[in-house]
Amino acid sequence: MCTMRVLMNALRDVGDLMLPACCVGCPAEGSSLCPECRSEFGLPAVVPGLERKAGVPCHALAGYRGAAREAVVAFKERGVRSLARPLGELVAAALPSLSGGGAAGWWLVPAPSRPAVARRRGGNHVERLLRFTAKAVAERGGTCALAPCLTLAAGVVESVGLDDAGRAANLADRVRVRRAGLPPRGTSVILVDDVVTSGATAAASIGALDVAGVEVRAVLALTSARGLGAAASGGRVGDRRSVTSRPAFENL
Repeated sequence: MCTMRVLMNALRDVGDLMLPACCVGCPAEGSSLCPECRSEFGLPAVVPGLERKAGVPCHALAGYRGAAREAVVAFKERGVRSLARPLGELVAAALPSLSGGGAAGWWLVPAPSRPAVARRRGGNHVERLLRFTAKAVAERGGTCALAPCLTLAAGVVESVGLDDAGRAANLADRVRVRRAGLPPRGTSVILVDDVVTSGATAAASIGALDVAGVEVRAVLALTSARGLGAAASGGRVGDRRSVTSRPAFENL
């Protein structure tokens, strides 16, 4: 079974390389996420109502709708792995707008997935895109490291259809920390996810990391199902500069 899964993942990767790229958000050809659809992701914006629940600032790059939603669904559920690079680069472009970097650079923690789901997808999909985030940061003179230290215990079910209370109960005491993936104790990190809805995953993950001695400075999601508030850096939400200009990593 394991060999078959590896083979299927390899064939899917080859397919991404051989088939003509078509944008997942529109009929445009040439890339899996065309410039126009990519521009739906903007400056990190506050996710309304989540800071009190999570205990840290929570931001997203787009609302969970339109081409942004299509990109997340295609990457997460349909296995369009060619989206890992553009989505990872969007995260890299967003980092300078958030607190959490410093002389040691950025530490990013991928949000946890259920083990069975991660195996079906060929690994944690958020971790996959964050590898491209780290590469983009390094290409611009910065430092970025991943800490894939979170997983979900048995008993966590699919959250679709659950209300906020149900989502919180579903994850209660079920986020586990893998010591092998932890950053150095006392390190500040940013928790990264593909979509934030109720904030239950963020809150449970932050609690588990706190017990392990890791401080979460902020949560950053590609999309928010709760809408967006003000831009984190004072700019306009959806400002194209955040995804087309070179991030300023020189101070890291």
